[in-house]
Amino acid sequence: MNIIMLGAPGTGKGTVSSILKEKLNIAHVSSGDIFRKFSNEDSELGKEIKSYIEKGNLVPDELTIKMIQERLKEKDVENGVILDGFPRTEAQAIALDKILEEEGKKVDLVIDLNSPKEEILDRIVTRRICPKCKAVYNTKLNKPKQEGICDICGSQLYQRDDDTVEKVENRIEVYKTQTKPLEEYYEKANKLMKIEVTEKTGTMAKEAAEQVIEKIKK
Repeated sequence: MNIIMLGAPGTGKGTVSSILKEKLNIAHVSSGDIFRKFSNEDSELGKEIKSYIEKGNLVPDELTIKMIQERLKEKDVENGVILDGFPRTEAQAIALDKILEEEGKKVDLVIDLNSPKEEILDRIVTRRICPKCKAVYNTKLNKPKQEGICDICGSQLYQRDDDTVEKVENRIEVYKTQTKPLEEYYEKANKLMKIEVTEKTGTMAKEAAEQVIEKIKK
């Protein structure tokens, strides 16, 4: 089972992916984690990637595809993968189809998460992340048992440098202009599943993941 997570920053892609990873027993690959790993390396590629991330812009297709292609060769994705943050453009989607086709695989389902902008901003600026196990918390909606400490591994939580109102607003605009067209691409392929993730209806990450599981069972 190969699943793609679509949605603007703060819609819950990472949290839903983590739940599905456990339920479906497949790998969760976040392009953001891969980019940050490279950006922390003292190399020309790392510096180039870092410059895009710091501005809140998308990393160019050529660089992104190259890194994802290498990641998909690793053993933990043999039985399936949840791709979180990739593809982000139609060119990347076409490249992914070719990469999977060469392995006799395909994209099975595309989850498109949507949330009101005001909820997105509130979630992201109050988001805290564990650097070790990657667990995600929120100082309002999903507090750790001990303030600033991960429930799972006890590590000190941190706030990402790009989790500010200004940078988040820029990331939302970038998403709208460059990634939204993917909805049409996958809708035409009859693989798109849209889910509204909002406090108003009570549909948050857990409920969204349950909807995905039910669809897969059918």
